[in-house]
Amino acid sequence: MALKLLALLPLLSAVSSFPLLAPRANPSCAPGGNINLSPWTLQLPIGSPGSPQQIPGSQLAGCSGYQDPGHKYFYTNPSSGALVTKVPGSPASSGCVTTPNSQHCRTELREARSWDPKAGTNKLTATLTVVKADNSGHGTVVGQIHIDDSVSSKPVCELFVNSAGVVAMGVEQTRAGGNMIVTTVGSVDLGGSWSYAISYANGVLTVSVNGGATKTLSTYSLDSPKSYFKAGNYNQGSSASEVHFTSINISH
Repeated sequence: MALKLLALLPLLSAVSSFPLLAPRANPSCAPGGNINLSPWTLQLPIGSPGSPQQIPGSQLAGCSGYQDPGHKYFYTNPSSGALVTKVPGSPASSGCVTTPNSQHCRTELREARSWDPKAGTNKLTATLTVVKADNSGHGTVVGQIHIDDSVSSKPVCELFVNSAGVVAMGVEQTRAGGNMIVTTVGSVDLGGSWSYAISYANGVLTVSVNGGATKTLSTYSLDSPKSYFKAGNYNQGSSASEVHFTSINISH
């Protein structure tokens, strides 16, 4: 009996190492039917100047949740089931709408609650395809950590992808902002699927791309301000941008 079990060990090992298949997205559902969007608030590039339209997580959640009726900005891809985020350009080039503290338009999810960066776990992971990056130098922001609004109107960090597929993380040095340092952290093929993980826990900021080596980035004099995650398509240029997400997850 023991000999038979020994003979089966290589086979059992091979089976246990097989990756589990992710559930297939349902193209007939709104984005909230394939990705848990209840912890998020959506900001769209439409609305009134200085007051973009926002959709709360209660209206995003579930298969019958929100997607814009014209499928221009936020909807489910009818063939892949991916969450599509589109921005038409800049206010000057497209007439899109921004917040009072930004010159750039976005179709972006904002985490509904803030957290302490000194806690043991604060992590955002996503799998995505950048179909089209905008024409700015650093490109479209696809993930970020933002300082709580009661503290500052600036981000802790922003993850950029440009039209050459360069992935870079910009980190503000102070809570007042305007002094961001940008570091290249990877490269991807535009139109291809890839993933990222951003963590700000135990006071340490890290990022990894496609499951590669984790890079630790200085947070300078930010001193772990209360923060929240954002994910989507935050356009930095004047041309259109398009990003598809197949997964977005947060853990605390």
